[in-house]
Amino acid sequence: MIQLNYKEARPLYEQIKESIRKMVISNAFLADEKLPSVREMASQLAVNPNAIERAYQELEREGYIYTMKGKGSFVSESSEAADSKREE
Repeated sequence: MIQLNYKEARPLYEQIKESIRKMVISNAFLADEKLPSVREMASQLAVNPNAIERAYQELEREGYIYTMKGKGSFVSESSEAADSKREE
């Protein structure tokens, strides 16, 4: 799923964000599919939950995902950002 390179100069949250973005663009995550919770993903990747939270926040700001309080984070149905990236 998500591969992290701990020796890379880029912060972990950017690597996570980029991996999720690529998965959304390639339709590995379908529209309205629930993403793992921050704690679940942090546990799976063995990273600080703050890194996951920051990646999710930036993805939401870019329009790739949306968050529903108490329910979790989901892939945006029609992400304009994802559509433009697919065209490229």
